[in-house]
Amino acid sequence: MFRFPPRAAARAVHRAFGSPEARLGLSVVAASWLAVFSLFGVRASFAILKDPIARELGWSQGQVTLGYSLMMVFYAVTAFFSGTLLDRRGPRPVYLVATILGSIGLFATAAVSRYMLYLAFFGILAGACTGMLWVTSTVSVRKWYVGPRYAGMWGVAFMGAPVAQFTLAFVMGRLVVVHDPASWRTGMAVLGAIVTAALLGAFFLAKHSPERYGFSAIGSSAVETASHDAKTWKLREAFTVYAVWGVILAFLANMMGEFLIWTQVVSYWTGDLGWSQARAVSVYGVIGLVGIVSMPMMGRVADRMVRACGDEAIGRKRILLVGSALGIAACALLLQSRHGVGFAIAACVLFAFYWAIVPGGVVGYTGAVYGRASLGRIWGLATLIVMGIGPFSGSFLGGLFKDISGSYTVSLLFALSAFVVAFGMTLTLPRRAEHRSGGR
Repeated sequence: MFRFPPRAAARAVHRAFGSPEARLGLSVVAASWLAVFSLFGVRASFAILKDPIARELGWSQGQVTLGYSLMMVFYAVTAFFSGTLLDRRGPRPVYLVATILGSIGLFATAAVSRYMLYLAFFGILAGACTGMLWVTSTVSVRKWYVGPRYAGMWGVAFMGAPVAQFTLAFVMGRLVVVHDPASWRTGMAVLGAIVTAALLGAFFLAKHSPERYGFSAIGSSAVETASHDAKTWKLREAFTVYAVWGVILAFLANMMGEFLIWTQVVSYWTGDLGWSQARAVSVYGVIGLVGIVSMPMMGRVADRMVRACGDEAIGRKRILLVGSALGIAACALLLQSRHGVGFAIAACVLFAFYWAIVPGGVVGYTGAVYGRASLGRIWGLATLIVMGIGPFSGSFLGGLFKDISGSYTVSLLFALSAFVVAFGMTLTLPRRAEHRSGGR
């Protein structure tokens, strides 16, 4: 029988929990988990709450959905400012402001009866809250973990997303009942309480950069990272280098394909293929179920690739290529869904692995190229550009192509093409910020 060597086990436990920097790093990961849980919990709950909101208040689906669209606009705008605040003051002030905005926004939304108040509370305040969470969570983990340690720890933090989708969908499903349209108000209030509690937890667990505590980033000595890791970049200087535009364009193409799929795939199965709503939603849920496993798993795979390459930028670039390739393969399988539900399930599995790679991978690559000192403001502006364009355009074009062609096939082909463009842009990503074009 194989026995894990006691000394090796002791060393592993000490690395994970024994040293002060390890304990602080895990606290950062836990705070990011709670932030990601809150962010994706708000997004996932909206899909359940929007129909009852429309029925009780007499609003159209377009009017209700406009609140979500406005949320994404303020999400993008706030992401930039939160990144700058994060670099200067650390994550705690960001999480505190997000807690206040999210609490007011969601609790007030539960009591609205006027449309403009709905847009103000849900679209603007809740949107600003969620915009503060993505950049802060990803960059906080990146500031503490680099090299072959980053992706694995970010995978653990990112597990908060699929967990939120499952748990909050269950909670909202129990609270929001068909025969009582006003029950959405209870669901929204409970969502506000959950988000407030989670973000308060993130506030208390969050930590500043490791240098503030006299430590180096965990994993910094394992592989070659950016030689100017401590350099403070000015935004104008950073955005005159091809590396940031290359990763922005690659991420933007991925987001256009991804959000087209998120918003249109259930309609493709029910509208084009004639599936029942229950069947389509159940298959779609495979993405979240597999995501709970795929996120930490692919984080470990990405870190091993970095270790094998010996250079973090190259390793992150290669795993991003894998992510876009999975998006291409998943779209190809979706187009075969008419031949059997197995193709659709396989596509959802691949999308879960894509989801585990790309959102965190682009931050890992950017951090490897530009270092950690200015990563918040750099990635905040990048997020403003990408999330201000990608989710809206991908969702809008998916519906537009359906209206023009009469089916969702053209929409899925567009998503596949977007992932192909993302793969091509990723190929051009440079190894260092000094490179203006080309890749390695």
